[in-house]
Amino acid sequence: MARSIEIPLGKRKPLYKFFEILPGMVSYLLIALLVVLSLINIMAAAIYILVIVITVLVKAVAVAIRVVQGYGILEKAGAVDWGKRLAELENPAESYAGARDADSHAYGWKEHKDNLLKMAADGEGYPSPSEIYNAVIIATYNEGVEVLRPTIEAVRGAKYDNKHIIVVLAYEQRGGEEVRTLAKQLRAEYREVFFDFVAVEHPDGVRGEVIGKGANITHAGRALAKYLARKRIANERVIVTTLDSDNRPSEHYFSYLTYEYIVREDRERLSYQPVSLFMNNIWDAPAVARVIAVGNSFWHLTSSLRPHSLRNFAAHAQPMSALAEMNFWSVRTIVEDGHQYWRSLFHFRGDYAVLPLRVPIYQDAVLSDTLFKTIKAQFIQLRRWYYGASDVAYVGVELCSSRRRVSFAELFPKFVRLLDSHVTLAVMAPIVAFGAWVPLLLNPQDMGIVVYQLPQVVAVTQQIAMVGLLVTVLVSMKMLPKRPEKYKKRRSVFMVLQWVLMPVTSIAYNSLTAFYSQTRLMLGKYMERFDVTEKVVKK
Repeated sequence: MARSIEIPLGKRKPLYKFFEILPGMVSYLLIALLVVLSLINIMAAAIYILVIVITVLVKAVAVAIRVVQGYGILEKAGAVDWGKRLAELENPAESYAGARDADSHAYGWKEHKDNLLKMAADGEGYPSPSEIYNAVIIATYNEGVEVLRPTIEAVRGAKYDNKHIIVVLAYEQRGGEEVRTLAKQLRAEYREVFFDFVAVEHPDGVRGEVIGKGANITHAGRALAKYLARKRIANERVIVTTLDSDNRPSEHYFSYLTYEYIVREDRERLSYQPVSLFMNNIWDAPAVARVIAVGNSFWHLTSSLRPHSLRNFAAHAQPMSALAEMNFWSVRTIVEDGHQYWRSLFHFRGDYAVLPLRVPIYQDAVLSDTLFKTIKAQFIQLRRWYYGASDVAYVGVELCSSRRRVSFAELFPKFVRLLDSHVTLAVMAPIVAFGAWVPLLLNPQDMGIVVYQLPQVVAVTQQIAMVGLLVTVLVSMKMLPKRPEKYKKRRSVFMVLQWVLMPVTSIAYNSLTAFYSQTRLMLGKYMERFDVTEKVVKK
């Protein structure tokens, strides 16, 4: 009997509970260690603080370098005519013979020629573009037409044959009659535009499900599987992309995705991850939300350069064949996107990876109808994201199992990176901001010259790190969409000045929400309801 890849519900076993406690325990211990060292060995406390501060400095410089690299690659990949490259796969031998050296400077050109040659030599092992369909599952709860229509129009406006796109609008019964009526309206409007437009209602109160996106898109995925069977379309010929209601794919996304799916021999054991950029409404959002949105965009941009640590996030794609085999997404977690990486890794026994797509999916920054509501909504969104710490237990138990599905040598480094990412998120910002003053306040009678000068040393280090921040600020200005006419030029100045809020957002949002989520896991107060981020469109 195959082992389940589902998260347990209800009371956890002791080992699982230990790993649920572990992220919060380590985070709190690292804060406590600073206090203890300050009381008993002030020099050790100083060394401890300096190690953390220097680590943050090195990471800040590395991030700045990767942001520049990532933006450059994004620009180059966005300049490629992916539709043309995809069409050339239809007849690879002829396309290879007609390949022009004048195109050799373009992004990925050498790889493209190699792919043509490989497919020409072994045509049987590769599907042709005309055989592939893209299914797009758009998850919605109670979002209005002003949010959903731009997303559907972005899919429609892609440089890809609309008649090879199946749109599935996955809406919630708990959204009420209004969303049901809207789903019918959109289906009537768009069903002739695409191969088909299907609306699927996820029933409320299904036993064994937490209230969240995972259950909704899984229900839609199962309905899609039945639909494809009726249409006699093979699962192996369908790539499924999941979108939130505010996600707008790049015009190149479907061509690029389909291209990569065709040329990869291990295509059914891959997820395909575009770069999430929170830029849709960036000019409308208040400063605090803008700083967090751009920071998150940079995180995804840099992650695309590190495939070994890349994970599923929000909008991502997988083959229908793989999804159907593993029963789609988890219905027991509110962070189904990041969890999908581990779920897939275990189901396919390590034969799985995430492939970066160097094109964007544009998403909304958090925006509500008042500043206070926006600040609150931003906190709620981040605490949901950082509840991904729940995967530490899921992976830790697998690591300790005598029947583990992935080798210890492969899984252990992944587990360490997972744990480290959540602990770092919680503790780094407050220690860097306040750590240098703790020894001075708790043990003033035992200060040496090094400890006395520690705040100044940390301040200088932070100033050096500001050079990295300046680089990212410059890149952020280049990434911004065109300023709407309703805003004066001074709005652009505020886009630069907003970065003085970064220390505040790092502590008040990133650190606090990480501690919040980790503490709930420690106490067994599980987050079993997906708090939908309110989406407001500013007229």
